[in-house]
Amino acid sequence: MAHTVRKMDYCYLTIASRAGQGGKILKILKEAGVNLLALSAFPCGQGLAQFDLMPEKMADLTKVAKLNKWKVSNPRKGFLVQGDDELGAALAPLAKLADKKINVTAADAISTGNGRFGMIFWVKPKDYQRAATILGAK
Repeated sequence: MAHTVRKMDYCYLTIASRAGQGGKILKILKEAGVNLLALSAFPCGQGLAQFDLMPEKMADLTKVAKLNKWKVSNPRKGFLVQGDDELGAALAPLAKLADKKINVTAADAISTGNGRFGMIFWVKPKDYQRAATILGAK
């Protein structure tokens, strides 16, 4: 099973959980040329949603956030996995971490079509460097 694991910076912003709000943000990012490698969005209560953004270049995202007066989190760390879509494709990296007693705190995975899959996931900050080493993350 061929896949690559990349260390990624991401940040999040909290937005109103209303139709079209996420689309507005994505349109601004597109127009500014910010290339997102991954996005995860979910409700976080009190009429709000959390937008986790993994840009190719964090500096591009922070520049746009500043121009638009978005309150984004400080950069955080996560992982991006890309590879061949085979039965159990997401299992290999997660099993390696489980074998070393590293807990994955959240994950999102998808089959992208054309025989490919992608996954983003997070571990606790104290486990990040060790997880990167175990996974051979670049």
